[in-house]
Amino acid sequence: MICNNCSHKCDIPEGKSGICHARSCRNGAIVCDNYGHITSLALDPIEKKPLARFYPGSKILSVGSYGCNMHCMWCQNDSISRGYVDSDILTAQELVDTAVSTRERGNIGIAYTYNEPLVGYEFVRDCAILAKEHDLVNVSVTNGMLDSQRFCELLPYMDAYNIDLKTGIASKYEAIGGDIALIERNIESAHRAGKHVELTTLVVPGFNDDTDDFKRIIDFIAALDRLIPLHITRFFPAGDMKDVPPTKLQILYDLKQMAEEKLKYVYLGNV
Repeated sequence: MICNNCSHKCDIPEGKSGICHARSCRNGAIVCDNYGHITSLALDPIEKKPLARFYPGSKILSVGSYGCNMHCMWCQNDSISRGYVDSDILTAQELVDTAVSTRERGNIGIAYTYNEPLVGYEFVRDCAILAKEHDLVNVSVTNGMLDSQRFCELLPYMDAYNIDLKTGIASKYEAIGGDIALIERNIESAHRAGKHVELTTLVVPGFNDDTDDFKRIIDFIAALDRLIPLHITRFFPAGDMKDVPPTKLQILYDLKQMAEEKLKYVYLGNV
C-alpha cells in the first residue's frame, strides 16, 4: 500500500514499516503505529520550542513520540527519531487532561515536538481537536514534510509553528530525505492562513554553513514576510556526526548579520 502522509509516498509491503518507522501496512491498510506512544513529556518554557514571539514568558506541555521521515546525520534525538526507545501509551483525552491540569503552572497548551510529530498525523490531529475544545493552543515543531492536503486539514487546529528550514538548496534537502518544494509550500500555507510561524536553521559544518546556501534561506523568508522570526542555532556533535566540532561562533555571528539585512527578527540559539 502507498502511504500518502508525506512526499516519500512509501510503497509498504504487508507487515513492514515506511521510512519514518512510525507507519506500516497491516491487513491491506496504512496504519499509524506510533499512535499514542509517548517517549517524552515535559512542561517547557515556550522559548525552548523555540518560539520567541508567541506568548513569551508562558509554558507549554511538550510531547513527543517516535519516528521521522528525514534522516539528518546530526540528529540530536536520533534514538526516538529512529524508533529505538521505549514508550508509554496515552489516549488523546489523557494527554489533553494532563495539559489542562498544568494550567495552574502556566501552561497554555500542547507542543508536538521532539521527534517529527507529524509522522503521527492521526494522533496529533485528534489531540489538537480536543485541545481546542478546552481552549488550549496547539504548537507544531516540525520539519514541514507533511503532505500538503493533510497540512491544510490540520491548519484550523494549529496556532503556531516552528518549522525547520534546513537548507535553501534542493539537492541538499534530497540528500537527507527532504523535499524543499513541499516544505516551502507548507510554510507559505501556514503563514497565509494567519498562523504564527517561526523558522529554525541549524547551522551544520560542511552542510549548510556557506553564505550562498544561507542567502537562499534569507531570500525565501524575506519574499514571504520579513517579519517571520528566524532562529539560527549552533550545531553540537550528535547523531552520526559526534566527531564533528561545534559550529564556529564567528560563522553564526556573520550569518546573523547577513540575515538582519533583510529580516526584522533574528535570534541565535545554542551559543
